[in-house]
Amino acid sequence: MTKDLEANLAVKEEKYLITIKTLRLKNFSNNLPFLMLSENLPEGQSYLEFPDGSMIIHEIFVVGSQTETRTIRKLTPKEADQIRNEYGLN
Repeated sequence: MTKDLEANLAVKEEKYLITIKTLRLKNFSNNLPFLMLSENLPEGQSYLEFPDGSMIIHEIFVVGSQTETRTIRKLTPKEADQIRNEYGLN
């Protein structure tokens, strides 16, 4: 039973990754960034990857009734590659 469960999870994980890669390429083809949430970042922060391969850490926060955004920092190409590897996007 455990092997069946593991095989089933592996198939679902592969389908999930295919879906994520498809959405990412769709965004890039429309010249839009791709948002990646991470449990390794503080609440409200995420990664934004751009069609040119650059990546930033981005923050969304609320000021009064307005939602604001800001760039925390731009990642180095090496850091961006590491994030893509973590997500299986390379």
